[in-house]
Amino acid sequence: MQMDPDKVRKLQQMGLGPVWQRRGQSSGESGGGSAAIALPASESPEEAAYAASVMSMDWAMLEENIRGCGRCGLCQGRTHAVPGVGDRKARWLFVGEGPGRQEDSQGEPFVGPAGKLLDNMLRALALARGANTYIANIVKCRPVGADGRDRPPTADEVAACMPYLARQVDLIRPDVIVALGKTAAVSLLGLPADTSLASLRDKIHHYADLPLIVTYHPAYLLRQPADKAKSWRDLCLAKSLLNGR
Repeated sequence: MQMDPDKVRKLQQMGLGPVWQRRGQSSGESGGGSAAIALPASESPEEAAYAASVMSMDWAMLEENIRGCGRCGLCQGRTHAVPGVGDRKARWLFVGEGPGRQEDSQGEPFVGPAGKLLDNMLRALALARGANTYIANIVKCRPVGADGRDRPPTADEVAACMPYLARQVDLIRPDVIVALGKTAAVSLLGLPADTSLASLRDKIHHYADLPLIVTYHPAYLLRQPADKAKSWRDLCLAKSLLNGR
């Protein structure tokens, strides 16, 4: 059933996100289910207003806001913000943790050794970067520790960036989301940070009403190549979900 437009606008004003519609269904069509993409709870009316404004942005405005974002401290050390790359009507959405040093330098996600492995994973699925795939991250600027090394984003950094990813999901409307690594998985699923990745694999999860599969981050697979077979099983599970969609 189509949700009343006034109710949708009120949800957006509260920072609770838009109504996600299935591929091929316009806002004036009836029939078929829809689900609201819920954004993280806002800490203030200003945060709620900003989250609602993000959900009304088109691609050009969204990427402009990401590149100029100053909503958390990650902006202070960035060379480039990294919105994402790929087919904006892709059936596959791959979500990682955040940009690393090379991604920060080039402004594109997954361009280092982990990116090369991801490209190989895509080829094994008869996919390619930019062809029916979109690649994004939970946070759009590189998190760097005191030692100068990459680190996982904090909860506040994730919360500041999640409206951007929620809008990307809404604009792309993929048929399946693949969470690459624990940070991406727990952020998308709203789970505690100490949730183990092992407990999330081999299961079908959902973000809104989109199927979501959890697998290892390519950077982890470079360190633990023996787990590539497990990751391939995860990808095969994701591929099986596309049948009939």
